[in-house]
Amino acid sequence: MKSSWSPSRRSFIGKSIVGATALVGSEFFTRPGLFAQELVTPSMTEGPFYPDRLPLDTDNDLLVLNNSITPAVGEITHLTGKVMDQKGNPVRNARVEIWQVDNNGVYLHSKGGDRTKLDKNFQGFGRFATGLKAEYYFRTIKPVAYPGRTPHIHFAVYVGDRKVLSTQCMIKGNADQNARDGLLRSIRDEKARQSLIVDFQPLAGSKIGELTANFDIVLGLTPNEDQLKEQENERKSG
Repeated sequence: MKSSWSPSRRSFIGKSIVGATALVGSEFFTRPGLFAQELVTPSMTEGPFYPDRLPLDTDNDLLVLNNSITPAVGEITHLTGKVMDQKGNPVRNARVEIWQVDNNGVYLHSKGGDRTKLDKNFQGFGRFATGLKAEYYFRTIKPVAYPGRTPHIHFAVYVGDRKVLSTQCMIKGNADQNARDGLLRSIRDEKARQSLIVDFQPLAGSKIGELTANFDIVLGLTPNEDQLKEQENERKSG
């Protein structure tokens, strides 16, 4: 049974973007049009392990479930990015979903690995609605490998009720694993393939080894009429 969700359900999170900006630096959220004029984020398969039962908690903090005080095991990662169209315009109110294996290589999906090894403190799935600047933020763990796949995080992006992209991001520095990954190799264009490989960097000042990663998403769509009107009004008022 799927849990209900609306853009207002950001329980971790009312101040997530503000907090993330303070943590990882505003440069992660101030890169308009970096890829937008050159490259649409390539799609990748959703795979068979999208949760077959969503957790009751589907916010953007994957490390803590509901009111638990026991965090998930893994390298804490602050995952940020922006959702844009091909012209670099922000795509507001897009729903960004992520899902990934826990630190033992097990998905939430009932057939997604050895259930005896499942980290029951790891949410495994999260959602976030982009705001005015089309930013998203998740607190999760650095992905790990499991048989047959390089470490990766799954993404799905929805505009309204329509899913407009399924993709994945991989880890920069895992050259051998990435080179052996058949799904990543299936993206023939080198530039497109490299756009999915993300640098997981140490968080400056962190005393517990936290990481930051930024993955901007460029959708192969144009803004709808309402978005265009909103952007035009902003230009006139600003």
